[in-house]
Amino acid sequence: MKLRDLLDIPPAMRLILLLGVVSLFGDIVYEGARSVSGPFLLALGASAFTVAWISGLGEFIGYGVRMASGYVADRTGNYWTLAIAGYLMIGAIPFLVFAGSWQAAVVLLLVERLGKAIRSPAKDAILSHAAHKVGRGWGFGVHEALDQVGAVAGPLVFAASLAVSGGYREGFALMAIPFVLLVASLLLAWRKVPDPASLERGSESSHQEGRNLRVMVPYGAFTALTMAGFLVFPLMAYHFSAAGTVPDAQIPVFFAIAMATDALCALALGRLYDRAGLAVLLLIPVANIPIAPLAFSFGYGGALAAAVLWGISMGGQETILRAALADLTSVKKRGFAYGIFNALYGGAWFAGSIVSGLLYEFDLIALFSYSILMQLAALGVFFWLRKGVGGAGGKSPVAG
Repeated sequence: MKLRDLLDIPPAMRLILLLGVVSLFGDIVYEGARSVSGPFLLALGASAFTVAWISGLGEFIGYGVRMASGYVADRTGNYWTLAIAGYLMIGAIPFLVFAGSWQAAVVLLLVERLGKAIRSPAKDAILSHAAHKVGRGWGFGVHEALDQVGAVAGPLVFAASLAVSGGYREGFALMAIPFVLLVASLLLAWRKVPDPASLERGSESSHQEGRNLRVMVPYGAFTALTMAGFLVFPLMAYHFSAAGTVPDAQIPVFFAIAMATDALCALALGRLYDRAGLAVLLLIPVANIPIAPLAFSFGYGGALAAAVLWGISMGGQETILRAALADLTSVKKRGFAYGIFNALYGGAWFAGSIVSGLLYEFDLIALFSYSILMQLAALGVFFWLRKGVGGAGGKSPVAG
């Protein structure tokens, strides 16, 4: 598609595609850096404990600050300001080329994570306005597919740089190129659609405005339970290597398969959500249920199946969980709603990963039971959520 054609398409889809391109370039930068942040910090003299602690702190900042940034976005209405400020903080990654100590590198890595926390609720709110015009699921699905292209490309670009140069700093310097393209795409999106809320303004009913609390509690519970029982991929990869289930050289390939599945399923599940409505949420815990037994007890084939299901679940989480939240909340409180959602999402996943890691060391049957129990509980909460939606019949307003 030529740039001229991109600018001639309807404003809503133009904004979705531009935000998708922004996320693509952003993921190239920070996912590329995250793929080597551990060994880079170790090379600068940091201990393994420091690397683990800083990584956890970064994820905590990345999710925990989102409630505050979402609240500020709604109170001020400055969604673009927060989104642009947050994306500009990705620029900390190329500056790692100048980091002479692990302490300096840690500061830059945490700045990038803080930027993600600042921009995410505002960006999701902007995207939800545009997706209203084309179907929430399809809009979020297109964005997630482009996002995942960057998530796969980033580590590959950095790996190629390492293979050629043999050093980390050349790779960080290379990240300046996608960062500049990110900024250009972001400013173009802002210039073309400076008031994204206008794409949705006046379309919601007073019923929708008044049901935020009634649906946020069960929606939050559904999200938390689903994520508390969802395995982190590094734990699966650890088992693949420790048990000899998957050759070490193929483990990154399994992760790439999961990411590619994520991208493809984001489009399919997004379109399905627009047609079938809220019931599509059930596919997320259903996909999660067999992951732990397959990953840990059924050899190579089970590991591959687990990776595919993991990707399917991620595609649903990044697409229909966010799309449904937009349909269930009012325009005026959208940013804060996304802030709460992201905090619950990240917090529950982090807490669940600790429990899963402990149970893995203790007993695999206990781990299976815990993971499955959380997903079954999420399925039960879904019907509470559906009842709370009430007049919408548990269906997306855009579902046909």
